[in-house]
Amino acid sequence: MNDDLKIFCGNSNPALADAICEHLDMERSPMEISRFSNDNLFVQIQDNVRERDVFLVQSFTHPVSDHLMEMMIAIDALRSASARRITAVIPYYSYARSDKKDAPRISITGRLIADLLQTAGADRVLTMDLHADQVHGFFKVPVDHLTAIPTIASHFQKYYDLSKMVAVATDAGGAKRAGRFSERLNIPMAIIDKRRVSDTEVKQGHVVGDVANKEAIIFEDEISTGGTLLSTVDTLVAAGVSKVHAGAVHPVFCGPAVERLKNSALGSVVVTNTVDIPDNKMFPSLTRLSVAPLFAEAIRRIHTGESVGALFR
Repeated sequence: MNDDLKIFCGNSNPALADAICEHLDMERSPMEISRFSNDNLFVQIQDNVRERDVFLVQSFTHPVSDHLMEMMIAIDALRSASARRITAVIPYYSYARSDKKDAPRISITGRLIADLLQTAGADRVLTMDLHADQVHGFFKVPVDHLTAIPTIASHFQKYYDLSKMVAVATDAGGAKRAGRFSERLNIPMAIIDKRRVSDTEVKQGHVVGDVANKEAIIFEDEISTGGTLLSTVDTLVAAGVSKVHAGAVHPVFCGPAVERLKNSALGSVVVTNTVDIPDNKMFPSLTRLSVAPLFAEAIRRIHTGESVGALFR
């Protein structure tokens, strides 16, 4: 790529940023992130970005507030350094879960973060598999919304016998996403009847669809604590499923998730690298696929003015 393109990253997932740069045959540009004695963040761009096309890679992962502030300050620094265009590359946009006012006196935080990114100076956003598609509409700048469904589906096509497989959505809200996954694999789909009792408690009922004596692939956008996923596994086993697999784009793995997944009846868990997984959270049945080639090609197309949507035709 020519010198007009620059890629920077924060502290959330430098391995993904480096893999993106490798696919583009370029080096990641340096950026210093440190803290003052009063805990304020300091960000300094250490490359010339004047009139350059700049992409800043940062997932909103733990600690989310720190990574969010890193991105805001870095975007503002890039704008002050006269970057021609700044694209916020957010592989995992965690605040997409806060997409509606479903309780009194709360913030629709997904929209607030969109406003903050634009105020900081982001000219466009590149993200992947938002929890709620409507978050796309919270932005007043162009948004390219990638999906890892083809990446995960290709893995199952290559290594699994799909003849007795069924894709499963953990609730009605995830049916559209699981439906796209099942269409990609050309397998039937089932839905779990779920009732959310509280933020941490879910009550699941029966399975809508034929799953008896079949292998199930539970497909989700993310795995957080793993509670919903594992209660779905129990429901499917009780319904006569012979084996259960899980596919998810974002391996957030909060709290007891890893221990739960290790000790579960899941035959395999397939995720991507939108979220960095430390070595101590890896386990034998976990497969991590790289979405770096997809992000690299999207960045190349944005830089050259080609269609990003054509990637999924």
